[in-house]
Amino acid sequence: MQIDALALRLRPRTPYEAADLGTRLCQSAARDVYKCYLVVAIPLFILCLCTVEIAYWLPMLTVYWFKPWLDRTILYVLSRAAFGQRTTLSDLWNAQRHVWWNQLFITLTWRLLSPWRSFTQPVYQLEGLRLGQFRKRILQIRRRHSAPAAFMTFVYKLCEISLTSAVASLIYWFAPRGQAPDLFEMLSSQGEPLHALVFAGATAIVVLFLEPFYVASGFAMYLTRRAELEAWDIEQEFRRAFGQ
Repeated sequence: MQIDALALRLRPRTPYEAADLGTRLCQSAARDVYKCYLVVAIPLFILCLCTVEIAYWLPMLTVYWFKPWLDRTILYVLSRAAFGQRTTLSDLWNAQRHVWWNQLFITLTWRLLSPWRSFTQPVYQLEGLRLGQFRKRILQIRRRHSAPAAFMTFVYKLCEISLTSAVASLIYWFAPRGQAPDLFEMLSSQGEPLHALVFAGATAIVVLFLEPFYVASGFAMYLTRRAELEAWDIEQEFRRAFGQ
């Protein structure tokens, strides 16, 4: 990794400051991030919503199930943006084997349940380690940073739930007078397929908007942790001092 080519200024930061840096990175690269992300996510979420014909609870489950897989596309674009590189759809397509299909089983199983998923995802995707090396490296990265990373995930989850409820409630607030649906029925676990589609669709819309910020926050926390472990700032100062 060419550390001196980083477009970000790495310095000692608290994990929460690093998460804020990630949101700024996502904002600065939003055009490339959302262009690549939406091309992949929208068709996938449409397929997820179509599973309502099988079971009313399946659309919501599949939307959540594929989130870690979609995160890989976001992280790919952000990792290039961190070095000042733009990402086109052709770049993503050429890298599809590494981005989409590598570590597919891990991505769709226990990575889904990780409370610090976006913080440790760069280890799996960007460091090029063998399968047996992941555990030791993850433990090193997480040391004294697991709690902030888990709390960051918790905060984003609260935001996701709140925004999903707000989007889903629009069907109630904008319904014609006297035709508003029963909110208790909509929230019931035995709701109709239409109600399940409303909540699954609202979740998909919120994930389309919010997930890049979650991945970017975890990625910036990871970069800050690596700078702490490997003293990148010192290395960069030596490079400048000796003209290397």
